[in-house]
Amino acid sequence: MNKELDFVKEMFDKIAHRYDFLNRLLSLRQDVAWRKKMVASAAPAPGARILDVACGTCDVALAASRHLRGRTRITGLDFSHAMLRTGRRKLVHKKNHTICLVNADALFLPFGPGTFDTVFIAFGIRNIMDRPRALSQFHTALKHGGKLAVLELTTPRSGFFKTIYLAYFNKILPLIGGLFSKDAHAYHYLPASVLHFPSPTAFAALMSDAGFGHVRFKPMTFGIVTLFVGTRLIPPADKDCHQCNLM
Repeated sequence: MNKELDFVKEMFDKIAHRYDFLNRLLSLRQDVAWRKKMVASAAPAPGARILDVACGTCDVALAASRHLRGRTRITGLDFSHAMLRTGRRKLVHKKNHTICLVNADALFLPFGPGTFDTVFIAFGIRNIMDRPRALSQFHTALKHGGKLAVLELTTPRSGFFKTIYLAYFNKILPLIGGLFSKDAHAYHYLPASVLHFPSPTAFAALMSDAGFGHVRFKPMTFGIVTLFVGTRLIPPADKDCHQCNLM
């Protein structure tokens, strides 16, 4: 039994009912814009097959569906039943029929090689300790030329803003999150997981090591989130990584 996996799964099951509300509140609705930029960065074409890993309540999947005006097939995958139930209710409410949901583990994707044109994962990779294996799974699931886009919370580098951010992140956010979700532990876990996440350069190197090429990253909103994009190259043996800003 993977105790770490069970702990994280149980935590997300508990907060699923307030997850969307708290995301909007704690990010001042910036999370909506971040996801839009993530989808646009991968530039999926009409008809693309898309995998949204750690899909949660389907915000990324829905953003991708809107971006392509429904001309796509999207699979949302998550290990939390409660998150998927919440996502399913949103899909029914929005009458979206382009997204199907799968309960599975990102470390053991239940798909054949080369299934997808695009893989997204937003605010999920930091909860996976075996990141090299997860990235390898994403690489295998992609077609040659397919893109991986990762959106993750990161720690700002600027001294003054970093001080303010850390005070909010470590003191205020857990109080607000605990008050509304009734699970204070989850919002103490959040700052700890972000502070222990690799630097953008280090995570980009992990993507390169997993076989992705043309790896780029872009800090957004003063560096509190970073968007990473990499490509499964043609031929796959070409693993050159050119790390740079997306700007």
